[in-house]
Amino acid sequence: MGARLTVWASDHGRAAVGALGRLARSRVASIMTAGVLGIALALPAAFLLLLDNLERHAGDWDDGAQVSLFLQADVSPEDQAALAASLAERTSIRRTEVVSPDEALEEFQAVAGMDDALAFLDENPLPPLVIVYPVTGTPADEIEALTAEMGEHEAVDTARLDLEWVQRLQAIMELSRRAAWLVVILLAAAVIMVVGNTIRLAIENRREEIVVTKLIGGTNAFIRRPFLYEGAWYGIIGGVLATVLVEGGRLLLSGPLERLASLYQTGPLLTGLGLQGTLALWAAGIALGLCGSWLAVGRHLADIEPR
Repeated sequence: MGARLTVWASDHGRAAVGALGRLARSRVASIMTAGVLGIALALPAAFLLLLDNLERHAGDWDDGAQVSLFLQADVSPEDQAALAASLAERTSIRRTEVVSPDEALEEFQAVAGMDDALAFLDENPLPPLVIVYPVTGTPADEIEALTAEMGEHEAVDTARLDLEWVQRLQAIMELSRRAAWLVVILLAAAVIMVVGNTIRLAIENRREEIVVTKLIGGTNAFIRRPFLYEGAWYGIIGGVLATVLVEGGRLLLSGPLERLASLYQTGPLLTGLGLQGTLALWAAGIALGLCGSWLAVGRHLADIEPR
């Protein structure tokens, strides 16, 4: 068993090294093919990275959904604070804010500019208010259920949900996610076709060698092996180039993005791929390269037989 495993590893090692050597000998063509693969892999990777950063910072740019609890007029300030504190302890609520009638009137005056008209009022008509901010990213149906539950509290007169911004943001993010995966699928198909066509040309260039190998008893698996490794090499080189392109683009944008982040008082707006993202990109390149080469070899190798 050990000897067979050694022979198997040796055969695969020779095939992998031989495939890399053939790429090195046709350096210009290999670089051009790997460059096309790198660009095709970099575009969806950059799109997904940008989308991930947008989702991560969505809560930093806006408080998201908020529920306004209009309290009964006779609720004391102490009870208002107690209600807000009890709601803030829930895991589904990020924070709460108490707005007194006087504060609400001042804000209304600042926004509406109706000082003269409000001066004729004998008393403040605005009720006390508790603003509830659910945890960022909470689904809309859960926020609606939370609003209905809080509206049943005895101190609450009306519970009003402001979900318009969150619904717009979630719709945009959902559309972006679908568009990103559409780009991923299309460019993955492009990578497979590029690798497949490259391997097809390699098979045609080595047709006589394949015929001789079959004449002396070489199996299809033996003949297929170096072409599969060639596709894998194209994939990993394309993945490395894609990583360089994505990280290079991020570094070029880092200066303006840091200034923008300081204006909005947020953390870094665009983080890199990281180790996990880099390995995933390389693995995707290898998988697509293997897929393209496997399809090409499976289709064209059977047509080459000794006469």
